[in-house]
Amino acid sequence: MKLVKDDSYQRKERKFFNKHKDLLDKYEDVLKKLEIDPFEPSLKTHKLHGKMSEFHACSLTHDYRIVCLFLIQNDLIVLVDIGSHDDVY
Repeated sequence: MKLVKDDSYQRKERKFFNKHKDLLDKYEDVLKKLEIDPFEPSLKTHKLHGKMSEFHACSLTHDYRIVCLFLIQNDLIVLVDIGSHDDVY
């Protein structure tokens, strides 16, 4: 799978890591796992519901999530949002 970061996500990513530099190594590890197997158990990837039903989320930590859109037919994972549970949902 290939990860895609649009300009909007890259701004959110920069803002998030300005506040959470300590999570950068963990983030890199999570991205590598997403590319290899987006449903690897440690990621806790799950389908969202309601108005976000087209998206999936995976865990960065217990408190922080990454929201993704899976485009399986093109082997792409579009990263949509990163932040706390309350921020991204």
